[in-house]
Amino acid sequence: MAIYCIGDIQGCDNALHRLLDTISFSPSRDTIYLLGDLVNRGPTSADVLRRCMRNDGAIQALLGNHDLHLLAAAHGARKPSKRDTLAHVLEAPDHPALLDWLRQQPLARTHTLAGETLLMVHAGVLPSWTLEDVVALSGEVQAVLRGPQLHDFLHQMYGNTPDRWDAALQGTERLRAIVNAMTRLRFCSVDGVMDFESTESAAQAPAGLVPWFDVPGRRTADTTMAFGHWSTLGFLNRPHVLGLDTGCVWGGCLSAVRFGNTLAERELIQVHCEQAQVPGN
Repeated sequence: MAIYCIGDIQGCDNALHRLLDTISFSPSRDTIYLLGDLVNRGPTSADVLRRCMRNDGAIQALLGNHDLHLLAAAHGARKPSKRDTLAHVLEAPDHPALLDWLRQQPLARTHTLAGETLLMVHAGVLPSWTLEDVVALSGEVQAVLRGPQLHDFLHQMYGNTPDRWDAALQGTERLRAIVNAMTRLRFCSVDGVMDFESTESAAQAPAGLVPWFDVPGRRTADTTMAFGHWSTLGFLNRPHVLGLDTGCVWGGCLSAVRFGNTLAERELIQVHCEQAQVPGN
């Protein structure tokens, strides 16, 4: 049995198929965690979702900002942009089943290996959150996505405020802050004020900002975390921080990490991808 994390696929099912072949994926033996952004910008988002559904249980996904964008577009809460390729899902004959499967997925997942916990999100977490906080807050959003409030929430989900966490937040503002941190965060201030404009690499942090994983005193610093979302960051492999968005949709690689007997034992497996989008266009 092997445990894998795979970075942002973004609708590139051919690359995912080749990566699964490369690792000799067996649904009866292996567990794969997809770190969000399963869909959009690439050519075959519906096929990615169908592959996940066929292997449900062996392939476990969490939601990224593009996955939520698909749900919002399906509910009329967001218009697709010129760069979106959401029609591959929205016009598919089985789109109700695909969207229903997607809305069941959480913002965060955990896996325990050799007594250690791996925490997985698409983008990041705020410095004041503990591991237990992240799991509980993900559960709050998941309950709304699975329930009758889905349509109303998607129409209120977008916005850059509040830009910092307060445990007293309630309603839409609370849910929006959770979603923004777990699916959009790259940089924040040392006191946890979120930035949603900067997409530079970690080495080019704007003045007053640091990568979320470098904030001093972050309460999840001793928990091994895996995330995607940040293609300009590329592959990041630190003892407790694992970044796996390597720009598949931009013509980079689709990356997987296979864990050994412990979370510290890691093997990087990559396949090169055809460019589906040109950065900056």
